Amino acid sequence: MLGRKDIATSDKGGRRIMAQRILIASSRKEAGKTSIIIGLAKALMKEKSIAYFKPLGNRVKYKKKKIWDFDSELITTVLGISNPPEELTLGFDYSKLRLVFNEDELVQKLKEMADQIEADKDILLIEGSENLVAGSSLSMDPVNLSKLLAAEILLIVNGSIPNDAVDDIANFSKVVARENINVKGIIITQIQNIENFKTSYIALIDKFGFPILGLIPRDETLTQYSIEYLVETISGKVLAGEEGLDKLVEHTLVGAMSAAQVVDRPVWTLKNKLVITPGDRSDMIMAALESSTAGIVLTNNIIPPDQIILSKANLKKIPLILVPHDTFTTAKMIDDMEVLFTKNENLKVELLEKLIKENVDLSKF
Repeated sequence: MLGRKDIATSDKGGRRIMAQRILIASSRKEAGKTSIIIGLAKALMKEKSIAYFKPLGNRVKYKKKKIWDFDSELITTVLGISNPPEELTLGFDYSKLRLVFNEDELVQKLKEMADQIEADKDILLIEGSENLVAGSSLSMDPVNLSKLLAAEILLIVNGSIPNDAVDDIANFSKVVARENINVKGIIITQIQNIENFKTSYIALIDKFGFPILGLIPRDETLTQYSIEYLVETISGKVLAGEEGLDKLVEHTLVGAMSAAQVVDRPVWTLKNKLVITPGDRSDMIMAALESSTAGIVLTNNIIPPDQIILSKANLKKIPLILVPHDTFTTAKMIDDMEVLFTKNENLKVELLEKLIKENVDLSKF
């Protein structure tokens, strides 16, 4: 298949008019596509100009009577991209897309959007759907998009379970053989033990013939969420401690017993913990405020009766978050919450850039 790198890339004056197009795909959900895009873009931005496109949205965000994708807003903010996020995604709803476009119109619109977004940029990073088949009924799955937009596929594989990673790559090799698509390479993420992975699995992966562009070690910081993200996700109300919204949660504790019982337990010494407790449990709240606590979720819509609690939370910069649900329901909501990257997590941005620079072959981009 002819790729864009094989096409003339300058006008009569020698000015570059086409970007290198890379479609970032993953074999399954939560492989880390968006994180890799951020880290890769930050690592390359000193040398190259970057554009971003997410044709099929899957994380709807509604604000100021406009609809855009969560990831598109995140990436435009973090990378300083000038394109409005609502202009970086064609649509979300499959039925609406079928109603608005026939197949030819859809293809034409995708090509027009890609051309406009990449204007005067060196690299266009195209974020694919959550796996290799999502969007297939619209011909907007990553494989078909790579062909429509003449983009090379960069496959992101979750390496936390090594045998699953090898299986995913084996399956991808069959797709490549069948579809005749261009492959940039593979980046394997969330690897628990890099040296063991190299010793035990790289030879198996090499048989499929794909360039391995990076092996990224697992970093627990990237699995943590900020208090600000928690507040947005569970629709909580911040009563105090707003200056601590950027704190990251490492552990979650449910304050069901008395403070006297829990403070002597080893679990209470865990750092950066989130404590979930009814708002009338002043003893538990005060104990949490005196320990290494990232935030406190107050359940049952009960505001602490003691104003000293609010004052101490402000002083300690520990957010107090009010929610209407009972403690069990709230704990279940938080446990089921999908952890997404947010635009104010500068520590994670710096960490991602560092991981990419140290573990990915940037000379291939």
